[in-house]
Amino acid sequence: MDNQYADTFKEEASELLAELENSLLELEDSPDDTELIGRVFRALHTIKGSGAMFGFDDIAAFTHQVETAFDQVRNGKLSVSRKMIDLTLAARDQIKTMLGGAAVDAAGTAQLIAGFKELMNGNQEAAPAPQGSMPPSTPSVAASEDDFITYRIRFKPDRNVFANGTNPVALLNELRQLGNCRIVAQMCDVPVLGDIDPECCYIFWDVILTTASGLDAIKDVFIFVEDYCEIRIDPIDGVGNFDDEAYKKLGQILVERGDIDVHDIETVLSTQKRLGEMLVEKGMVGPSQIQSALLEQQHVKEVRQERKQKEEKAQAQEAGASIRVPAEKLDVLVNLVGELVTIQARMTQTAAGREDAELISIAEEVERLTAELRDNALNIRMLPIGITFNKFKRLVRDLSGELGKEIEMATEGAETELDKTVIERLNDPMVHLIRNCIDHGIERPEVRETAGKPRQGTVRLAAVHSGDSVLLTIEDDGAGLDKEAILAKAVEKGMVAPSAELSEQEIYNLIFAAGFSTAAKITSVSGRGVGMDVVKRAIDDLRGSISINCRPGQGTVISVKIPLTMAIIETLLVEIGDDHFLIPLSLVDECIELTRADVAASHGRNMATVRGHLVPYIPLRRKFSIAGTIPDIEQVVITELNGTRVGFVVDNVIGEHQTVIKSLGPAFKHVEDVSGATILGDGSVALILDIPQLVRSVEENCRQ
Repeated sequence: MDNQYADTFKEEASELLAELENSLLELEDSPDDTELIGRVFRALHTIKGSGAMFGFDDIAAFTHQVETAFDQVRNGKLSVSRKMIDLTLAARDQIKTMLGGAAVDAAGTAQLIAGFKELMNGNQEAAPAPQGSMPPSTPSVAASEDDFITYRIRFKPDRNVFANGTNPVALLNELRQLGNCRIVAQMCDVPVLGDIDPECCYIFWDVILTTASGLDAIKDVFIFVEDYCEIRIDPIDGVGNFDDEAYKKLGQILVERGDIDVHDIETVLSTQKRLGEMLVEKGMVGPSQIQSALLEQQHVKEVRQERKQKEEKAQAQEAGASIRVPAEKLDVLVNLVGELVTIQARMTQTAAGREDAELISIAEEVERLTAELRDNALNIRMLPIGITFNKFKRLVRDLSGELGKEIEMATEGAETELDKTVIERLNDPMVHLIRNCIDHGIERPEVRETAGKPRQGTVRLAAVHSGDSVLLTIEDDGAGLDKEAILAKAVEKGMVAPSAELSEQEIYNLIFAAGFSTAAKITSVSGRGVGMDVVKRAIDDLRGSISINCRPGQGTVISVKIPLTMAIIETLLVEIGDDHFLIPLSLVDECIELTRADVAASHGRNMATVRGHLVPYIPLRRKFSIAGTIPDIEQVVITELNGTRVGFVVDNVIGEHQTVIKSLGPAFKHVEDVSGATILGDGSVALILDIPQLVRSVEENCRQ
């Protein structure tokens, strides 16, 4: 099998597995929801069919066993239970392992299959997975005559269907599995031998199928090829008014199938007298009655034709509504847009310097178009954060069971969009935060009852846009944080002096220190002092901030604020001597002046008084050893991070700047206090300050 098609299957199967997991977790709460059952079955059916089609026979064979169980659920022969959900989630993990090419425990696979067979005890046993062509068979589940419906199916594959790895014969064999089936191959489109392309499919099939499985089962057969095949499925007997022994006339059938035009039928029939004329001549009906019947025929035909055209148009629009593009191509596009933004800034600066009205007008138009292109390119990479939220439902379910707690997860703002890169880098810190809520925050059921709380705790995830950032909150309704225990542990570890006076927020921030843990013993979940420091570093790397708000006895709220994108950000451009620096605008609170008198009044403590509050500041000229004359009036850019306000002293504040972030490269990987760089309009380089790292240095100095 071509690697391209194998990779396509793996990508689509991964999406189906994510959908399967989410559907199973929802099904556990609503076991009688037929729509959820159908979603689970279709995901399994598609993975099985596609696996067999693309040569992943082991995945197809294993998935077939799980699909068989859910087929019984769909047919009302088996009920959804927690054991079944557990088995199916484990089977989902097994399929994911097989998809990754890792070695699979044969004993574990056999145990899972045995578990499904035990569930189906007394019902249909799990049949062997399909291997190659399947022989015709009748439905394995007994059904009454009233349950059987006959369908007319026209399956006309696209000429290039073989290029997608599709084997039409395998699909026809699946139809045979559904019931009494007759298949006729139509060869009318096959060209002469000299014009035949061996890689094209010229044949289409007419199928007459009588089955009790229903229309959905037939559609499931074609679920993976419906976007590039012409498929018509029409019930022709067993429903509605199809009970007469006399069936449709030959001409009517040919017209319904589209094999011949009504005009052609009328041309042939015009050689003889029409039925209406003969009836009128015999005096059996009047001309007006014939006209009325013909009008009814014409009306129904027009209505059905209009309905069909609307459905076909809607399907075509749905099929073409989106395309699949590799993430690498989007990254290249954003990088190119970033380069264009840099060139545009240079053009604008050049135009302003030459004072050419026409050139300035062109530069302004280029700036407008570049901004639109930038916004659209970045929006392409935006994904709803609900994709990440859905992954955590399984984590909450499994971990609460492991710890003997009853916990549900609620979400808000799942439609909030973030850059794909940011979402991927958020996964690990979010996992640590949720695990901490479950392990340290929410109490055991009996403890909650004693405290007058419901036995079941809640972890709530929420997301909302906040300017050019997204605010995430992870909230639990547990016991909250113990300030005294945290402070005592910090003193014990020598992290703070026994006489230190810390604010409530500063005490809570201690849990982000490396090696800090208040757990009494080490478990598989916590106690080793790693996790929260990883969270802090990951959020800092995203140029975000994290804060904690605790309500003793009621719960804890952790707020994470992160930028929408990592590629192009809004910054504040500042100047120190001949050097330029950039500060992320999302962290800037305000700017104030710093005079010589203010410096003298602080007596060397680097503290500024801002509306009655002392704010520590860092003289960046001294920090980076920049030579030159210090101006009489300097500027202090005050930032706020995790509730801490810190100022940065610069010579001048130039203004806002749209910054395309450039990495410093491996040669500068050990450089501190700088997170990246950008190229200004005049071609010079400006460094992006690592505000979290600089703030940490201030906090460490304050504790000493």
